[in-house]
Amino acid sequence: MTINQIQDDIIEEFSELDDWMDRYQLLIDLGSDQPALPDSDKTESNLIDGCQSRVWLACEERDGRLWFRAESDALIVKGIVSLLVRVFNGQTAEDIVDADLYFVDRIGLRDHLSPTRSNGLLAMIRQIRYYALAFKARHAVQ
Repeated sequence: MTINQIQDDIIEEFSELDDWMDRYQLLIDLGSDQPALPDSDKTESNLIDGCQSRVWLACEERDGRLWFRAESDALIVKGIVSLLVRVFNGQTAEDIVDADLYFVDRIGLRDHLSPTRSNGLLAMIRQIRYYALAFKARHAVQ
């Protein structure tokens, strides 16, 4: 699936819920369904700067596509990072760098996060894009 198709699926899932308490619960459930990050990935280098909660993000490349693993010590944040992993997993570095993340605004997430969580969301997106830029640059040199 493309990044936009995945975003459209997320928008559809969230649009079925009118109440933001239900949407927060969906985020919590999504985070709970996310596989636990191995302790070997919970390193200082995988810790995202700019998040109030502790968020770890690991990335590897396989067959020209990037695969992410993530976890947070906060339930809602774990749900948010699980959405980002869902959108970007298995995509090419170029597609990640060029992606327009419209789902964040369309599901109303940005409007319903505290300023510190909004900053954390931006930090997570920025880190994912940094990984993509690094892999893209590495392949340009090879």
